[in-house]
Amino acid sequence: MDLFEEAEQKQRDRVAPLPVRMRPETLDEFVGQEQFIGPGKLLRRLLEADRLSSAIFHGPPGSGKTTLARIIARHTQAKFRQLNAPEVGVKQVREVLDRAKADLGATSRRTVLFIDELHRFNRAQQDVLLADVEDGLVILIGATTENPFFAVNSPLISRSQVFQFEPLSEADILVLLERALTDRRRGMGAHPVTVTEDALKHLATMCDGDARRALTALEVAILSQLCHSRQGGDGGTETAGAIVIDRDVAAESIQRKAIEYDPTGDTHYDAISALIKSMRGSDPDATVYWLARMLVAGEDPRFVARRIAICAAEDIGNAAPNALVLASAAFQVTNLVGMPECQLVLAQAAIYLACAPKSNASATAIWRAMDDVKHARTLPVPKHLRDSHYQGAKRLGHGQGYAYAHDHPGGFVEQDYLGVDKIYYEPSERGHEASMAAYLAKFRQLCGCASSHEEEDKSR
Repeated sequence: MDLFEEAEQKQRDRVAPLPVRMRPETLDEFVGQEQFIGPGKLLRRLLEADRLSSAIFHGPPGSGKTTLARIIARHTQAKFRQLNAPEVGVKQVREVLDRAKADLGATSRRTVLFIDELHRFNRAQQDVLLADVEDGLVILIGATTENPFFAVNSPLISRSQVFQFEPLSEADILVLLERALTDRRRGMGAHPVTVTEDALKHLATMCDGDARRALTALEVAILSQLCHSRQGGDGGTETAGAIVIDRDVAAESIQRKAIEYDPTGDTHYDAISALIKSMRGSDPDATVYWLARMLVAGEDPRFVARRIAICAAEDIGNAAPNALVLASAAFQVTNLVGMPECQLVLAQAAIYLACAPKSNASATAIWRAMDDVKHARTLPVPKHLRDSHYQGAKRLGHGQGYAYAHDHPGGFVEQDYLGVDKIYYEPSERGHEASMAAYLAKFRQLCGCASSHEEEDKSR
C-alpha cells in the first residue's frame, strides 16, 4: 500500500470492530498455528529465507488466515492486495495482476495477493493466476474453509504450499482476550471495565476456537454494559468506579455456541469417520460424543442411523447378531419420530455397538468373494445344485446326485457346494461367532476342507 492507502487503512481501523483493531502486526504477536509458524517450522523458515512463493491457507473461520496474510506482506515488505472471490471476476483479477507487474517494475516491490474464499473461484478464474504465480510476480495467498484438494485446481495446488489452520485453543483465545483488555490504543484498555476470569473462560470456550467471535463478544459485553450504566440502568456490577463483566453478561453477549459444521464438506465426513471408528474401537464415551456433535450441528439423523447399521454388519457381524437387529430398529424409529426424540434411539444403538464383541469376518468374506467374482474365473453352478423343477432338467442331468441334508443324521451330509476348495468365511473366537467357528470346524473337517485351507494359507 502507498502512503495514501496506509492513511486510509488506519482511518478504517479506528472505526473497525475490535477483532480488526486487535489484529497482530508481527509474527511474534501472532497467536496459534505453532505447527507451521512456530520457531523452526516450515512457514517461518520460508519467510526468514524469503523463499515463500505462494500458499493456500485452509482452516475454519477466525483461525488467523487473513491476519497472517497481512503479517506476511508486512514481513516481506510487499504490497498487500485483497480480493474476495465471490465479488470479483477474471477482469478484476487481471487488473490486480497488471498493477502488481507495474509496481514490481517501478519500485521492485512484490505484491502479496490475498484471495479470500479461494474455493469460490471457478476454474477459469483460478487458471488466470497460474502464470504470474509460477513466475513469482505475486505471492498468492488463498484462504479457504473448504478442503483445497477438492476445491482448488490441481495446477494451482502444485504451485503452492498448503497450510492447514486449526481452531485456536482456549489458551490462545485467552491470550487474545487479555491483550484486548489491556491495550489502550487498539483495544478496550481505556474503559473502566473489569472482566472476571470466569467470564473470560466462558468466552474462550463458547467461541469454539474462533478468535473473531470471542473478541466481538467481548466488545459487545463491555460496550453494552458501559452504555447501560451511563443510562442509569442496573446492568453490570459497580466496583470502585469500574464495571465488572461477569459470566452471565459474557453468556448473554456470545449467546449460543456456533458449531462449525458443513453437511457436505470435511466436517461432515470427519465427524462420521470419528463416530464409526469409535464404535469399532469399543469406546462408548467417544461414540456418544461424536454422535452428539453431529446431531447438535444439524446432521440428518437418518444418515447417522444408516452408518450405524452399516457398522453393525461390517464391524460386529456374527459376533453379536442382535447388533444389526437393534441398528435396523433404530433406523426405523429414527425415520418415524425424527429429532429430538430419535437421539435417544441412536444413542442406545451406537453405545450397544461400541460395547459389543467385534468381528469383521462376514465383511471380509463378502469382500473376498466379490473380488473373486470380479477378477477370477467365474465358477459354474455344480450340476447337482442346479434347478431341477422344470421339464427336461433331468435330461440335462440337473439336480442329479443332490443329497437333501435333512434326510441325514444331524441335518448334515458331506457334499460339494462350490466346485472348488475355497474358504471365504473365517469366524473369530469372539461372542456368538465362537460357537459358529466350532460348528464350521467340524463341518469343514467332515468335508475335508481343513487340509486344503491350510495349504492355501501356506501359499499366501
